[in-house]
Amino acid sequence: MIDPELLKIPCCPESASKCAAADPSLIKELNVQIASGQLRKPGWMQSVTEQIEGGLLRADGKVLYPVRSHIPAMLIDEAISLPDLTGRHSRVWLQ
Repeated sequence: MIDPELLKIPCCPESASKCAAADPSLIKELNVQIASGQLRKPGWMQSVTEQIEGGLLRADGKVLYPVRSHIPAMLIDEAISLPDLTGRHSRVWLQ
């Protein structure tokens, strides 16, 4: 999925807080919500329309940066808001 060397450096471009690989069960749940048009980008209130293969979860669990074509989109405009979803999913925090 993501090169382990790249996972040593990611941080949120908005808050500079640590990011970690999201649990696969979270990605699956998000893709269901994307398919139904329920998932939004923060601040923009635009629906997320493209399925994701993975993601990097911000430390507070409120934002996910999607991974598409094995590339993490670490841009604020690409972020996905996660209202109350992440409390049910484990996170893999980076060393």
